[in-house]
Amino acid sequence: MKIAVNTRLFIKGRLEGIGWFSYECLKRITTQHPEHQFYFIFDRKFDEEFIFADNIEPIVAFPQARHPFLYYLWFEHSIPRVLKRVGADLFFSPDGYLSLCSKTPSVNVFHDLNFEHYPEDLPYFERKFYRHYFPKYAHKALRIATVSEYSKNDIVSLYGVDNDKIDVVYNGANESFGPISEPEKQVVRERFAHGAPYFLFVGSLHPRKNLARLFPAFDQFKISDNDSVKLVIVGEKKWWTEAIEKAYNQMNYKDDVIFTGRLPVKDLHQVIASALAITYVSYFEGFGIPILEAFYCHTPVITSQVTSMPEVAGDAAILVDPMSISSIADGMARMANDENLRKSLVEKGIERSALFSWQKSSERLWNTIQKALDTINQEAK
Repeated sequence: MKIAVNTRLFIKGRLEGIGWFSYECLKRITTQHPEHQFYFIFDRKFDEEFIFADNIEPIVAFPQARHPFLYYLWFEHSIPRVLKRVGADLFFSPDGYLSLCSKTPSVNVFHDLNFEHYPEDLPYFERKFYRHYFPKYAHKALRIATVSEYSKNDIVSLYGVDNDKIDVVYNGANESFGPISEPEKQVVRERFAHGAPYFLFVGSLHPRKNLARLFPAFDQFKISDNDSVKLVIVGEKKWWTEAIEKAYNQMNYKDDVIFTGRLPVKDLHQVIASALAITYVSYFEGFGIPILEAFYCHTPVITSQVTSMPEVAGDAAILVDPMSISSIADGMARMANDENLRKSLVEKGIERSALFSWQKSSERLWNTIQKALDTINQEAK
């Protein structure tokens, strides 16, 4: 079968959450299913590292789809032309977008519907586009994959999609991540946190990541404990807002907050593995890959008790109310002052991590694609 794939998020050195999901799953799917022909559709010049196997043909279709107006042009004009030209049997889109103009059967991945719950967190045209088109994409798709039971239930509830049409595939995390030695940890602490123990945040600095409450929570923790613990923030300030800026500027202990920007994978691994704990207290997530990365690195986790995060963390994390600064601060204090708790959470995290891997994700995702291919074959008879 000919399977065309939206690979516009494959940008060398700039893979983020959905990009990593696409990379890890498609690398396995294409190499493990040589009986199918795949067409990777890019919106710019591509890097050869993304051509994983001989059964992949890369295609560049312009324009670069990085704005709602350009999303429309790419998916409703460029994509249909490519699908028709290659005679695609199926269009697979790992970032949720589809082509409403094309008659090619489609499978997409909805990672979450945060824009439905917190539209104010997105620029005006982005949220208008998402809220107008994503319900249409949900009904257009032959099948949908998503990354948590929470997101599946959200799609069913908000868009009225048949429950049986949606498969939960979960995420994995970088499997090169693992624990490091105490001497290595000390080197990392010297490099990134002036030699001090630190809480760690990893992710885009987006409003839903809740830095506007994490900063005052860290301040409150420092007032109570007043020890040497730092807060290290890993991620780009792409979505930095006035509310986040205000929360940071009002801190008494902002000198103990360290911004690293985006880190290479090797450095990210070391920073996670050396942390006192990660503080991943978003108020909305479809999955939460940093939770799993911390489990792989044998690092304790503080995360939120809402949306998908309890589903991922299970009993292997301190769960806090992301809307309560005091709850987050209390979680930090408990983690910093109780070594036995940290050890217990690490052990539970190791056990929990066995439930998730990119191989498991790719197998589940392929099962979704195969169901769609079976339907196409049945209808062709």
